[in-house]
Amino acid sequence: MYTLVYDGTFEGLLTAVFEIYDRKLFHVKLIKGEWLSSAMFEEVVQIITDENRATRVLRGLRKKLSSASIQRLYIAHMAEMENEESAIVGFIRYVFDSDINVEEDYGNKYVMRLSEILKMVRREKHRMEAFIRFQKLKDETFYAAVEPDFNVLPLLIRHFKNRYADQKWIIYDIKRKYGIHYNLHDTQYISLDFSEVNKHSDVISAYTEDETIYQHLWKNYFTSVNIAARKNTKLHLRHIPKRYWRHLTEKI
Repeated sequence: MYTLVYDGTFEGLLTAVFEIYDRKLFHVKLIKGEWLSSAMFEEVVQIITDENRATRVLRGLRKKLSSASIQRLYIAHMAEMENEESAIVGFIRYVFDSDINVEEDYGNKYVMRLSEILKMVRREKHRMEAFIRFQKLKDETFYAAVEPDFNVLPLLIRHFKNRYADQKWIIYDIKRKYGIHYNLHDTQYISLDFSEVNKHSDVISAYTEDETIYQHLWKNYFTSVNIAARKNTKLHLRHIPKRYWRHLTEKI
């Protein structure tokens, strides 16, 4: 068993695939970061990301997969699901080792797993589109904090850029410590320093004076449309899991 350690980038993953074929490795496990295990019968290979090698692998994939499948492959990796790198590499190897198009060969465990990953990522994306609550800051920027299970921020750009094209906004992933900033023209990735703003009261002080009024109206709206006789807690939790509540204005 070979353990390949890479830097977590898509280019690094493609470089790892190149190394697998170049070294003729069969039983491999791919992980990102630093591998500290000293397990017996296991050889560790540090993968150094090489843009040229990654490009060669990508070029080969484009010959065997549709552009939509290439995009899905990238999304599956970008989601940063724990311990799924080996499944993605398994899918790529299956593509290269097959003489036919395997995009819909759901009898293969790697094709099936990739499909399951994509479904989970898409579900999380749609939930973020529905659950994000912006709050207006004093500089007229609308700010929203999120903690998605998977790294879906890049998939949200088109939706929010189209929907809020006339407003400056920031969507910030607290868990992964980066965000997206839209300045009325373009979007860019940003990182914020919360070292001096680590209390809820400190963040509240950055809101505009009318933000509290709007939040109060929003909560009253949800209270007024609620029909107690039709309360179904189990169904409610299925559609809005508790892990999202801390960032929903109507739940605070």
